[in-house]
Amino acid sequence: RRDKSGSFISVGLGQNWIILQLRHGLSQIRHQLPADLFFPLSLLLLSSSPSDLVATIPSRLAWFRLAMNGGGGDESGSDHEGSGTRKPLLLKNTGSWYRMVGSSSRQIVGASSMAVLRESHVSALLCTLIVALGPIQFGFTCGFSSPTQDAMIRDLGLSISQFSAFGSLSNVGAMVGAIASGQMAEHIGRKGSLMIAAIPNIIGWLAISFANDSSFLYMGRLLEGFGVGVISYTVPVYIAEISPQSTRGALGSVNQLSITLGIFLAYVLGMFVPWRLLAVLGTLPCTLLIPGLFFIPESPRWLAKMNLMDDFETSLQVLRGFETDITAEVNDIKRAVESANKKATVRFQELNQKKYRTPLLIGTGLLVLQNLCGINGILFYASRIFRAAGFTNSDLATCALGAIQVLATGVTTSLLDKAGRRMLLIISTAGTTLSLLAVSVAFFLKDNLPHDSHSDYILSMVSLVALVAYIITFSFGMGAIPWLIMSEILPVGIKSFAGSFATLANMLTSFGVT
Repeated sequence: RRDKSGSFISVGLGQNWIILQLRHGLSQIRHQLPADLFFPLSLLLLSSSPSDLVATIPSRLAWFRLAMNGGGGDESGSDHEGSGTRKPLLLKNTGSWYRMVGSSSRQIVGASSMAVLRESHVSALLCTLIVALGPIQFGFTCGFSSPTQDAMIRDLGLSISQFSAFGSLSNVGAMVGAIASGQMAEHIGRKGSLMIAAIPNIIGWLAISFANDSSFLYMGRLLEGFGVGVISYTVPVYIAEISPQSTRGALGSVNQLSITLGIFLAYVLGMFVPWRLLAVLGTLPCTLLIPGLFFIPESPRWLAKMNLMDDFETSLQVLRGFETDITAEVNDIKRAVESANKKATVRFQELNQKKYRTPLLIGTGLLVLQNLCGINGILFYASRIFRAAGFTNSDLATCALGAIQVLATGVTTSLLDKAGRRMLLIISTAGTTLSLLAVSVAFFLKDNLPHDSHSDYILSMVSLVALVAYIITFSFGMGAIPWLIMSEILPVGIKSFAGSFATLANMLTSFGVT
């Protein structure tokens, strides 16, 4: 064991030999002792007291793991100071099981859990799946209106215009969230932003569940919309920053896949549960997201930007696996951050420069065009559309449409890193244009031709096939790719502002459509 000054005190001949070896690194004796003896000794000999042992078992496990892998670890490391670098608003914003703790030294906390995450794509996938609870919440918000419209109008005595306002107000709240999201993600980190976004989401759903008039409905919708606005920007950026280059497209598309899953869940559950209970179920994704954030690392790029270099390297090592050499990637990120820090803050008038204007126009334009495709108008009111097309069981048709969207987005996930973004966007935009044209013609003919059972049936089938084709082709490109490109192409110097602006434009367009 060690005394207060940090020197080792021998407690017996055999233990004294081990301590001498430990001073040169446990990695030197890992082949000389059986694992079942080496493991407890590595824990006990590094503890100054029983309470210290109990309190720091997770970090001892991590130390043991690193030693067995042949790693040493620098016990004198600290966050490097540097002029011109920014400090985070909340130094330990949400905590992590990998966080570095200690006074004069830092040790990896709880790394025994992550030791099983050997491959980079497994660890990054796990983190992606946890933050994907946010987009599931987003999708649940989009899908809530369709199956609940009739019941809410009946129970609360709402007019069609009041319910339409309820459906659209989430976009108003999302605009406010979008404006705040860039600065939130910049100052308190990606995880801190998601945790803050989860709270108004939960409160908003509860307000909707207990509403007795339109005022509570509107307040709840605005609150959850704010959370959705923050989530919409933060999740794609976080996923892009933690993903290996080889799987960035596939993992990035999980954001859109999760949105479609949330829509589908709202459709299916809305068939079986009352709308008040459905609103309570809407709190579950964010309720699970909050504790989940404590078990994933913060974005390495954000940590490097905040000059938390020890945490930055630890976070990246967790994501890539303990046996992976991250030297090249660490150097790349450091160079990118240093280059960004050397540049002065970009002023608003400088956005007209081509190097900023082009990526800003592309990122914003794609997100605006995504909603101008009419996707939210169809998803928000899918049940009414099917009813107008002549389907008696419109709720079942809506659920089938949601399932098709999930499957199509899942297929897109596997294609993004193979087919390329541009080709998928071309196919997607062409397909959505033709399918929407077919839907428009079918509804026009249905309203203007004499009614008979045969023609009505044909037009209903045409509208159904066209809607399915629309959902599939939209999912192939315009669903996932705009968010992915926005998170990839924006320069570091304008990322927070430009990302907020692009998300705001997306939500403003969605408000106009819905």
